[in-house]
Amino acid sequence: MFTGIIQTQGRVQHVTHRGETLTLQINAPQLITPTFKIGDSVAVNGVCLTATQLTTTTFTVDVMPESVRRTNLGSLKPDQAVNLERPLQANGYVDGHFVLGHIDYQGRLVKQQVDQNAMRLWFSLAQPYQAQLVEKGSVAVDGVSLTVVQVTADTFEVDLIPHTQQQTTLSHLKVDDPVNIETDILGKYLARQRSLERTR
Repeated sequence: MFTGIIQTQGRVQHVTHRGETLTLQINAPQLITPTFKIGDSVAVNGVCLTATQLTTTTFTVDVMPESVRRTNLGSLKPDQAVNLERPLQANGYVDGHFVLGHIDYQGRLVKQQVDQNAMRLWFSLAQPYQAQLVEKGSVAVDGVSLTVVQVTADTFEVDLIPHTQQQTTLSHLKVDDPVNIETDILGKYLARQRSLERTR
């Protein structure tokens, strides 16, 4: 489990495609500490993955077909920046919101606008997930915990403060770029409960 508070950005060093699977080697010396070991989880652009190899400056992860199909990891290129977060410790602070690292759908940046010190971003909203996003609720975009500003039938807006612009990859997005969207786990359960109630 994660919080959506990005700890550092890494750089893709190698990308290996094998059929619908993918292996990524990511350069992230700030993340490689004595406590980071093979078998540990790490969120890459919000996707929960397992470290399979480690060096003093890099880690390697394998991406299965379901994750390649559902996320933007398959479009990563060498030297591209990615958002990184290690899992929440039991005694840690939840500064963002509970993020599972299980991506719901691959959205796209629809529009961006500078608003004084903020950057406003609008992303596509897939129909099956409309009930899971609410104004002032939480959403994770490429692993970044954000507050939903407004929701329309097919888009939602989030605003980035200067710190988020500097510490994550979101400020470098261009219109139509793909992003990983994970809705709030509370919204999922509430939407599921309402769906079950309607079928009774």
